[in-house]
Amino acid sequence: MTHAQRINDALRRLPAWPVYALAAGWAAWLFWLGLTGGLGPEPINALERAYGEVALQLLIAGLVVTPLRRWTGVSLLKYRRALGLSAFFFVVAHVAVWAVLDLQSLSRVGAELAKRPHITIGFAAFLLLVPLAVTSNNASLRRLGAAAWRRLHRLTYPAVLLGGLHYVWLVKGFPLEPFLYLAAIIALLGVRIGWPRLRAALA
Repeated sequence: MTHAQRINDALRRLPAWPVYALAAGWAAWLFWLGLTGGLGPEPINALERAYGEVALQLLIAGLVVTPLRRWTGVSLLKYRRALGLSAFFFVVAHVAVWAVLDLQSLSRVGAELAKRPHITIGFAAFLLLVPLAVTSNNASLRRLGAAAWRRLHRLTYPAVLLGGLHYVWLVKGFPLEPFLYLAAIIALLGVRIGWPRLRAALA
């Protein structure tokens, strides 16, 4: 038995629900830190950014699943839905903190979207994720059919790319972290989209 087979055997015994529990627990912990001063002198901005970063990390983790299985044989497919829905949960939390706690007025949301391009592309990423979250269930898969469901869920690609651009555009100066996220997203999208086409062309 190979190492990949041993890992897959162990993973088959592990359910996906702990991913949701960890996501909810981490979101609650970050919120508690914000309430108690653990996020520094600007807790709302820090909480907003922390939720957005976790969302982006989870979306990137979802992109890793297929290349990991292709190149190592280790399959995390059973956790991909949990990663995606947890990412959407953090995106919703990120948007909620921005709209309710930061702007403190839902009427200002439209004005901010029109005025600030980085918010516009971030909100576009959020809207692209909504149909994916709504259809991330077996009933939708059966209703849409596997082929249509897979086509719909390719919206993940532009959504995560827009999310990465939103993060780069958001920060002041040139800190390394947002650019590393964007580089990872571009590389993974290249692997997910370009590699199968290259293999088909060379076959």
